[in-house]
Amino acid sequence: MKKILLIATGGTIASTPTEQGLAPGLSSRELLETVPELSGVCQIDTLQLFNLDSTNMCHVQWLAIARTVREKYEDYDGFLITHGTDTMAYAAAVLSYLIQQSPKPVVLTGAQRSISQRDTDARENLLNAAIYAADAGAQGVHIVFDGKVIEGTRATKTRTKSYAAFSSMDYPEVAVVRGGRVLHYVRSPRPQVPVFYDSLDPRVFVLKLTPGIQPGIFDYLAENYRAVIIESFGVGGIPVYDSEAFADKIAMLTEKGVKVIIKTQVAHEGSDMEVYRVGFTIKQRFNLLEAYDMTTEAAFAKTMWALGSSEHDADFRARFTTAVGADSVN
Repeated sequence: MKKILLIATGGTIASTPTEQGLAPGLSSRELLETVPELSGVCQIDTLQLFNLDSTNMCHVQWLAIARTVREKYEDYDGFLITHGTDTMAYAAAVLSYLIQQSPKPVVLTGAQRSISQRDTDARENLLNAAIYAADAGAQGVHIVFDGKVIEGTRATKTRTKSYAAFSSMDYPEVAVVRGGRVLHYVRSPRPQVPVFYDSLDPRVFVLKLTPGIQPGIFDYLAENYRAVIIESFGVGGIPVYDSEAFADKIAMLTEKGVKVIIKTQVAHEGSDMEVYRVGFTIKQRFNLLEAYDMTTEAAFAKTMWALGSSEHDADFRARFTTAVGADSVN
């Protein structure tokens, strides 16, 4: 029987009612006690790392999760992380870059309704996540939710209330869990040795363009961030508005050493800046990086990781443009 470490961090799955609304309150042991079927799936040890609403999770907590997995890696066959859904896709993406080429599974799950409620998705999600974590074909970082197994760099939360909270963006679900069994759709060669990283630079800003946006926002960003991800229109257009204001601001950012990455704000099919003049000329002029069909969560996470792991611009570019797992760089 596989030995799995449950790392609990809070979230809706562990929430209980308070006078100000739901808040995480259940312990990792209490979570396990609500799903007795888990004892027939694997041997589970528990670790209560945090008990936070995932709205309050950020790089600090994700680095701690990655560090815990690294410290416990030789003691367990897999890892199961309970996490709030609101930032779970960010967490999965971050962990995909901090824990690369893992032959052991690192599985995230949670719930749309607390496990303390009678009608909830929590018990099934926790059980399915354990089933996947204990499966012989499981490896790497994934989200298991509503019976779907989604690559860590491909998940986005697309529903706020429905049990089918997460979607795999422009990439197939790698497996499903049905009737207590894992059905694999996508199999990758099993890596032999994991590669761990322990640094992130959170000074990354995601700017979603809106019609008529004023370029002055870049002055603030240049003083406070090391990278700006611009969610552009369509396949990658940057507005002109009969002036060079946006181009001048991007020039200012690059001169100050701020990384500028372009991605589309459209959910599917990715960017291609060279299709239209509004994208082609500015990409060529500044040699801008492009996120193509990466999710916002993955682009944000990869930029934090590449900044934290690079000393020079060439190092950053090499890391950002090299595929990691199922992310996309072209």
